[in-house]
Amino acid sequence: MNAVTTAAVIGCGDVAPVHLDAIAREAGIELVAVCDTDPVARAATAERHGVPGYADHRTLLARARPDVVHVCTPHDQHVPVALDALDAGVHVLLEKPLAHTVDEAERLVAAAGRGRARVGVCFQNRYNATAQAAHEMLRSGELGAVLGTVATVMWTRTPDYYRAKPWRGRWATAGGGLLINQAIHTIDLVQWLAGDVVEVSGSASTRLYGDLIEVEDTAEMLLSHDGGARSVVVGSLANVVHAPVTIDVTAERGSLSIRGDLTVTRADGTVHTVPERRAALNGRSYWGVSHEHLIRDFYARLGDDEPFWIGPREAMKSLRILTDVYARSGIGRIRHTATG
Repeated sequence: MNAVTTAAVIGCGDVAPVHLDAIAREAGIELVAVCDTDPVARAATAERHGVPGYADHRTLLARARPDVVHVCTPHDQHVPVALDALDAGVHVLLEKPLAHTVDEAERLVAAAGRGRARVGVCFQNRYNATAQAAHEMLRSGELGAVLGTVATVMWTRTPDYYRAKPWRGRWATAGGGLLINQAIHTIDLVQWLAGDVVEVSGSASTRLYGDLIEVEDTAEMLLSHDGGARSVVVGSLANVVHAPVTIDVTAERGSLSIRGDLTVTRADGTVHTVPERRAALNGRSYWGVSHEHLIRDFYARLGDDEPFWIGPREAMKSLRILTDVYARSGIGRIRHTATG
């Protein structure tokens, strides 16, 4: 990695300020350009950060020539933008999901394996202090084998959320609703903590605003993991309030409960708590506080011989799980074996 690594942000929407602020705080990273098809968002972001703004990402790649691009676009643009960046030899840090379809994701997996440019995906909650501690405890074996997990994502979205950005409610642009846009972080943590998923059953439906959106706002799933554990994940955007995300893990010699902080209860009755970081970052509270930690780690590893640890193949796991729940017809009820 050069003494100064240059970066560009493609997509100036809601999550872009989190990336832009993280770049600004990191010594050795210089923002050189931003890009958005919306002229108002593009001009405001470019002026705020004192860099050129481009309407087309290919023009940005040719003129600004960044070392790294952060892709913060609508889901259907993730892979096209990433492929163009990789063709230019530029490292890519993608917001989740990896892609809006498995077919698109497979194109990116193949492309990422051909060159030297790195690809990372923002599953930032793996960098939460609580998730890191839980993962370390489970992998060390101190609590015995994982028996199962229960996770909930019970949030609310109003019609204005979809009207403000209609792509969020369309299969062609979002690739789904609750599962691919909100609950995907929790699905990722569940399979990271309990092990790779080998079988999926579940259902997805639209409970509210069916005249406004195509995608699901409610879903339930049962997951079977390769070590024998079973997990239940329930989520809805039709809840009346934003409830905290919950993850409960039961193991042979203890249990873990994440509700903001992590509570560890051992079989002998001892209990201790791992507090979550609560930094004041430029983002929504339910995004967590760990984007900055992931971004810093991604840049630090650019010179490594190995791919970034949350790369396309790793990010594909959660996408396959939720795609199984959607079924091949879109929203539906299915039961079949997940593929790796």
